[in-house]
Amino acid sequence: MCAESILERPFDDLLREAVAFHGHLCPGQVLGVRMTIAGCRALGFDHPRQAGKRLVVLVEIDRCATDAIEALTGVSLGKRTLKHVDHGKMAATFVDTFTGAAVRVAAREEARELARRAVPSEPDLRRAQTDAYRTLAEPGLLKLEAVTVDPAWLARRRVRVTCAACGEGVNYQREIRDGDRTLCRACAGDRYYTVLAGDTGPAMTGLIPAPAAVGEDGPVGELRIL
Repeated sequence: MCAESILERPFDDLLREAVAFHGHLCPGQVLGVRMTIAGCRALGFDHPRQAGKRLVVLVEIDRCATDAIEALTGVSLGKRTLKHVDHGKMAATFVDTFTGAAVRVAAREEARELARRAVPSEPDLRRAQTDAYRTLAEPGLLKLEAVTVDPAWLARRRVRVTCAACGEGVNYQREIRDGDRTLCRACAGDRYYTVLAGDTGPAMTGLIPAPAAVGEDGPVGELRIL
């Protein structure tokens, strides 16, 4: 465990740690490190990994920056200190659950153009972003705003009920009431999957995973420490 404050550690060290966790260097990794530094500084978390459940982070997108935040702060879904609020925005809210203080850190849309201008010799926008996001002044890169977070996002009673339709257990008050019935979200209509016809028992075979798609969040190259 590093004894040095996250606010005092060299940026390159933080970036290496994030990239080692995530698997490749990309603009989102650099942005995630900057967001983490800003959020921890605003709430006074010098050593976020030692904060335990005092620090909770709500991320608004499941992209590369989220991995950087997780790597540097130690928050995680399994510890219920990392929450995914699927708003599709490059933003994260850092919460001190002891004091209730919270700060939302969001990437500014205009930072993309600022990155292009900052590295005019780089024709590839993602490479320009990767380089420029390291050094752009924070006010031009990030928007910070003090916020309050609905307590329901931070703590729910540890209860378990059974869905009246499918019989599966539902934890932490995520159930839906439909008249006198208790339903899971899927049976209430909020379903992200479709059950296929046929055998669904332990011996089910024949499902072949589709090849991983190479999208815009792929690597931009080897980690280059400037």
